[in-house]
Amino acid sequence: MTNPATGPGPNPATYPGGSAGGNHPGGRHLVALIIGCLLILPGLGLLLGGAALGITYAVARDSAGYLSLTVPVLSSSSPAITAEDAVVATRPDVPSWVFDRLQVDVRVTARPLASGKNVFLGIAPAGSLSAYLGGVAHDQVIGITDPRADGQRTAVLRSTPGADRAAAPTRQTFWTASATGAGQQQLTWRVTGGQWSAVIMNADGSSGVAVSSTIGIRAGFLLPLALLMVGLGLVITGGAVALIIIGASGNRPSAPPSALSPTAAASVGAPTAAATAAPMAATASAETVPHARAVSPVALDARLDEPLSRWKWLVKWFLAIPHFFVLGFLWLAFSVVCVIAFFAILFTGRYPRGLFDFNLGVLQWSWRVSYYCSSGGLGTDRYPPFSLGPEPDYPARLDIAYPARLSRGLVLVKWWLLAIPQYIIVGLLVGGGTWAWDRTRTGDSHLDVLGGGLIGLLVLIAGLSLLFVGYYPRALFDLVIGLNRWVYRVIAYVTLMTDVYPPFQLDEGGAEVPPGPPPPPPPVPTDRVEPVEPVQPGQHIEQPPRQFTG
Repeated sequence: MTNPATGPGPNPATYPGGSAGGNHPGGRHLVALIIGCLLILPGLGLLLGGAALGITYAVARDSAGYLSLTVPVLSSSSPAITAEDAVVATRPDVPSWVFDRLQVDVRVTARPLASGKNVFLGIAPAGSLSAYLGGVAHDQVIGITDPRADGQRTAVLRSTPGADRAAAPTRQTFWTASATGAGQQQLTWRVTGGQWSAVIMNADGSSGVAVSSTIGIRAGFLLPLALLMVGLGLVITGGAVALIIIGASGNRPSAPPSALSPTAAASVGAPTAAATAAPMAATASAETVPHARAVSPVALDARLDEPLSRWKWLVKWFLAIPHFFVLGFLWLAFSVVCVIAFFAILFTGRYPRGLFDFNLGVLQWSWRVSYYCSSGGLGTDRYPPFSLGPEPDYPARLDIAYPARLSRGLVLVKWWLLAIPQYIIVGLLVGGGTWAWDRTRTGDSHLDVLGGGLIGLLVLIAGLSLLFVGYYPRALFDLVIGLNRWVYRVIAYVTLMTDVYPPFQLDEGGAEVPPGPPPPPPPVPTDRVEPVEPVQPGQHIEQPPRQFTG
């Protein structure tokens, strides 16, 4: 078929990846779909969080109703170990009745590790405790290490130098709650507003504190909070599911209106075919001719392989693990080939054909796997083949025209300097990432990278639409494929496979070449038109009954 606007192109009736004019959803349906998918995540979070809190409240409390946490062994050569501003720290304008309504009780237990020592536990206003320990050496608990880092949980202490002995804490009068004696001691305190700190010392104020301890919390608001979270989660999740169903159902392409028969047209006073043929043809052309496609050597096509499973997209990533394993090694080789190609282009102006075909095969394999199970679109349930070839019968295809010659100068700057704007856009599409540098207590460091992007969000919306209504919105499919087409154009450019700069243009749709307008109806030969005799007044003409098909 020939497209008058853009050249040859597939017929949308025979190529499911194409989209004819008028199949795009209404704005309200698309907004409902997106809002529903955005709401379902916090809704499920509230629902699952409330359920977990309720289960914890029901099964993890001890006989006194406390949720307890065992603290790692606390040991210090100084006279005191403190938790300054860690018990409670509120602003002065917070009324005291807030904590009275919450009904939060704190229980601290400590047992000295050395026999013959009396331990002291105390909670006091933060200012009073700071004044008491002014000039006295003490260690402050500032955190607890992650057991995944060092293999065990340990307390992180910050030391303050000073005298090696403090006045006996049992003789001080500023304590809000305290406990002292030999063996294990227990302190219980009803939380109130203010700035509060806790301390563990020897009863005589001497140096060398070593205890094993636990902290317990009993809160009357936990059960009502769990029930509130579950209720809000059910309401938000239910509303999100309803919006998803409404939005996805509204995206179904509607059947074209039936054409009026000549008899019906005559009964409503419709114009003759000759009078309306030209305007209708002009309207059809205006509705079906898409914008001109960008000129690019990268051709990315995809076919929506319906019907699709409602649930299979949830496990495709697991089924594709063998592909991920193989592609990990292939992409290492891809990187090495890019370096070799860099020097080959720099000195010869050519990309060695064998290396080009290998890298193209890696991209083709990656696109098929991505289209099957991840951000490529989830557009097929057909398992991707283990192949570096083109695989023309698979519903996801990629091709890059081999360049006869490449610029030896551009190879020095196009993959980093010239591609900076494209890197920013692709970062938004596939995920810019959140970078965090974490240093463990032993000094080891590691980099944590988290990311997400627009394509991933849109594919998640498509997956939820499949899950709830069993339908992949066609307009969403066209957008996802268009965004992937943009990404692969950039990949081809920055990996030196073309000198054609990626266009700043979103070419939506599964077909690389969009369908053109329907061809005009063939003209009726004039020699087949029978003459019509004039009808005399009062003359009755018998006409045989007509049958209309289609």
